[in-house]
Amino acid sequence: MIPKHVAIIMDGNGRWAKDKGLPREYGHQNGVNSVKSIVEEAYKSGIQYLTLYAFSIENWDRPSDEINILMSLLVSTLRDEFDEIFDKGIKLNAIGEIKSLPKELVSELDFIINKTRKNTKMTLTLALSYGGKQEIFNAIKIISNKVKNNLIELNNFDDSIINSHLYTKNLPDVDLLIRTSGEQRISNFLLWQIAYSELYFTDVYWPDFSKDDFNKAIENYKTRERRFGKTSEQI
Repeated sequence: MIPKHVAIIMDGNGRWAKDKGLPREYGHQNGVNSVKSIVEEAYKSGIQYLTLYAFSIENWDRPSDEINILMSLLVSTLRDEFDEIFDKGIKLNAIGEIKSLPKELVSELDFIINKTRKNTKMTLTLALSYGGKQEIFNAIKIISNKVKNNLIELNNFDDSIINSHLYTKNLPDVDLLIRTSGEQRISNFLLWQIAYSELYFTDVYWPDFSKDDFNKAIENYKTRERRFGKTSEQI
């Protein structure tokens, strides 16, 4: 069975460029091609939800020139790909501290999210200015305030309350998390939502991550036995 929700930490753009003796911006530019390729392959494969870690909250600490290039790339890519996203019935979603992004990017996101809100073929979520710890912290603050004001009763408190206050409240938990570039860490991405995800790490840098590489990850997922804390006999 294919995963319902795939999330990807798209890592290695900078090292890909460095290995070729090129500026980091070339890595990001070529990484966009991989995004287009993998979105298309996920769509063809019947993946219902695809979430891409495009810009972490910690990435704001990078050099300003690199941040400006990344933001410009995001704007131009969204504009270039809007027609195909819309025509394929893909719904665009964004999670993170969206208001901290440049106004031009926020405007482009708002436009496409609104135009594609009724699409149902696949939900493509971009994690932008996103941090998993920050997401949980924000949820706790909101929930605590509601408890204080008797809007939530502690006797009725369960996982669903937390889920409903996360950025991903309209998304299912992640089935498969892929990370490229050889790094084997989560990097503050969807910490609550990947509690029982299958993890797949590959040495391939993101600009080189192909449809074949994506399908290898999907095939590997199909071999996994997902027990969610139970025994094999209980499945």
